Amino acid sequence: MVTRIYRIVLALSFSCACITLQAQEKGKQPLRIGLIADIQYADKDDRGTRFYRASVPKLNESVKVLNAQDVDFTVVLGDFVDEGPKDLPAVLAELDALKSPVYNVLGNHDFEAVQDPYDLYKTFKMVSPYYSVDTAGWRFIFLNTNELSNYATVPNTRLAKEYRRMSSALKTQNRTNAQPWNGGVGKKQMRWLKKQLKEAKRRGLNVLVFTHHPLLPEDNGHEALNNREILALLSTHNQVKAVISGHNHKGAFATHEGLPCITLEGMVETAAQNAYGILTLSDDRLILYGRGRMNARAIDF
Repeated sequence: MVTRIYRIVLALSFSCACITLQAQEKGKQPLRIGLIADIQYADKDDRGTRFYRASVPKLNESVKVLNAQDVDFTVVLGDFVDEGPKDLPAVLAELDALKSPVYNVLGNHDFEAVQDPYDLYKTFKMVSPYYSVDTAGWRFIFLNTNELSNYATVPNTRLAKEYRRMSSALKTQNRTNAQPWNGGVGKKQMRWLKKQLKEAKRRGLNVLVFTHHPLLPEDNGHEALNNREILALLSTHNQVKAVISGHNHKGAFATHEGLPCITLEGMVETAAQNAYGILTLSDDRLILYGRGRMNARAIDF
């Protein structure tokens, strides 16, 4: 068992590819990463605390700030839209204005009314449903926590059988995450993740993991279906410095064996207050500068 010691402080305000950002290998430090979660735009009336049409002007504002702050790249943590691809053009038009690269993971709402999930990955110009990016001494791993789900898994496939077994086991255990809006990571992807972590250790790379479904906490029914299995693997690799997720619009923070798990606040919530952030990464520190509803944090490794 790997022992971790972190000082955590609340700050003031289709193939599985590995991408290398050559332009970042010159040692620019710290890295600056834009973070956006749960835009969930839809051309429809507000419902409860979700203000769907307001997400486009909020996104426009965040893009302008991220460009002005000269971020190295931006990560969108899924749920770009509320009801699937029909509302996607308005969102992609805003994201296309970003001057630096954008790396995406998809969320459960992105699969609404989608017949072939692989067409959706192409729409988002994703090299694979899950992938990694190497730059400046870091490996960024983007997991696909929709892989095993009732909304994204293709029927009558190996993954469909795997999902049914996992879902059945969770219901037997009375797990609160056995919900139709949650998904999990399949065995093949888990093997890929294990190889990614081993290779990162061999190359001396720090690791940051991005997911749509959080891995922790377990008190709100939003965590990935096999969150415990994923955490068990990540916690044995000391080079994994944090997990950053979306899905739970309220945001959250928890640790497992000292591994920080940050859930970002969703942009779609509230009429006017935005939610996005800028993450700075150095060899020994992570600082999340939250804007609007997004909480700020500082974590020393």
